[in-house]
Amino acid sequence: MPIDPKLLSILVCPLTRSPLREEGNELVATKPEGQGLRYPIRNNIPVMLIEEAKLPQGVASLDEFKKKFAQHIPA
Repeated sequence: MPIDPKLLSILVCPLTRSPLREEGNELVATKPEGQGLRYPIRNNIPVMLIEEAKLPQGVASLDEFKKKFAQHIPA
């Protein structure tokens, strides 16, 4: 079941504050382009915890993500 469009319109990545798009059972941050964090949807509920997010391919840790994409993370 898709996420309600009204809810999706107000949700943002808790780290980068970028908008999210729904892809299957995940919400994907739109920035950095093609490298956004992926948040799981469990029982139709988005799990918006940074620790639960899947990292982009080629990024080994959250610290590495933060360093690599520091320009996309608001102060």
